[in-house]
Amino acid sequence: MLAIETSCDETAAAVVESGRTILSSVVSSQVDLHERFGGVVPEIAGRAHVEQIVPVVSRALAGAGFDPTGRPLPTTGREGRIGAVAATTGPGLVGALLVGVSFAKALALAWDVPFVGVNHLEGHLYASLLEEPGMALPVVVLLVSGGHSLLVVMRGPGSYEVLGETVDDAAGEAFDKVARFLDLGYPGGPAVERAAKGGDSQAVRLPRPMLAEGLDMSFSGLKTAVVQFVTRHPGVRTPDVAAAFQEAVVDVLVHKTLAAARAVGARGVCLAGGVAANGRLRERTVEACAAEGLPVFLPSRAMCTDNAAMIAAAGHVRLASDGSTSIGAGAEPSARFPVSPP
Repeated sequence: MLAIETSCDETAAAVVESGRTILSSVVSSQVDLHERFGGVVPEIAGRAHVEQIVPVVSRALAGAGFDPTGRPLPTTGREGRIGAVAATTGPGLVGALLVGVSFAKALALAWDVPFVGVNHLEGHLYASLLEEPGMALPVVVLLVSGGHSLLVVMRGPGSYEVLGETVDDAAGEAFDKVARFLDLGYPGGPAVERAAKGGDSQAVRLPRPMLAEGLDMSFSGLKTAVVQFVTRHPGVRTPDVAAAFQEAVVDVLVHKTLAAARAVGARGVCLAGGVAANGRLRERTVEACAAEGLPVFLPSRAMCTDNAAMIAAAGHVRLASDGSTSIGAGAEPSARFPVSPP
């Protein structure tokens, strides 16, 4: 399966065999284009996807040993051709999504193979499964990114239940906003993490919102608390603020994840999404799971950020369970997480 991911500011394509074996994965980042604006500019993102989609897909095909028609190159000795084309249909930026969806449909029609529309959030669940195919289910997945913060129990392929989610800002969004306020640069997550390494997380007292209130999360108030503290204490060291903020976010995420795992009797815990690349979150999750005797599955940092291999893995499951997606289906910028039927 060839998969294409263009939900935000990465143009990505990958070829994955049987939903598990990554033959190629190519990601073209737009960080340099958006850095001076302190965030993703939708129109710039869309135009960049238009410019990058052909070379990125071409590199993914060639890297997996296929020609532009989806047939194997003679030198590879392969017999099978590309059997389906998947693309992220949402959630995401509508202009960015349309580039990938339109290109994927065009290839599917030209090659006479099925088109498969994939929910971006479902794709993130499969990042760990690509690297740890033998993990025991059910697992609780903490999916944290710039636009989403979810706790999901995955009981099997295509069988999910959302246990908790943010009621306001996503964790990654809070990182971006705090980084912008502290003038740390973009993207905010890595910028805060770098600054935090030189800080004392105990030097600044910050709240842990909704810590004892079920499995939903909130990060808007924490962001506001950072702004208020710095405004009242203009001499405070920026690394101390960054470290305290990061520790507060991690405290909430780890506490909620372990509570969710206990609630459903999970056999393991997974991290997913861009924020899952945060070193402190990974460290604390491993420590907390070890204390509970729970296996923890951490995707590589390359699999945490947006990529097309995870879309191919989810697309493989969707094609097997639901069949091909209608060629008339469009982008769904506000798509919700695809929970299982009751």
